[in-house]
Amino acid sequence: MKQLALVVIAFITFSCSQAQKTEFSKEALSEKLLASDGSQVSFKNILKKYKGKTLVIEVWASWCGDCVKAMPKVKELQANNPDVSYLFLSADKTADKWKAGIEKHELNKGDHYMMNDGMKGVFGKAIDLDWIPRYIIVDKTGKIVLYRAIETDFDKINATLQGLK
Repeated sequence: MKQLALVVIAFITFSCSQAQKTEFSKEALSEKLLASDGSQVSFKNILKKYKGKTLVIEVWASWCGDCVKAMPKVKELQANNPDVSYLFLSADKTADKWKAGIEKHELNKGDHYMMNDGMKGVFGKAIDLDWIPRYIIVDKTGKIVLYRAIETDFDKINATLQGLK
């Protein structure tokens, strides 16, 4: 009986943690991120810039092999969806590595911010970050329509964007 209870608890915990969210938590919205000019900006204020626009958020890092491998797909996504805005949130440990990664991978289309405390920090926990690259799609009304997609989910990402047109 104990084993069954543990299985049920584990299933509920996993199911809830993978649930589709439609808005960011208060913790995520209030967390500050590092802008490329060195200033600190709350995630809430970053999102305000995209009000009325479809937004693809990519959480990545320059040291992440899967992130680098997915870059051509991201660029293809940008080329095929020119009306969509792109926001890149880095989990790099230093601003120098983050900025070098932007330059090296020619991430010219979109805005860039860096989490102050990496993947496992306050912001990462607030968005349930367990893997990078991670993609989140926000529609024109500010509602999250795709909360968790990874580098193998580009068909799902494309279908979601097509459905928003």
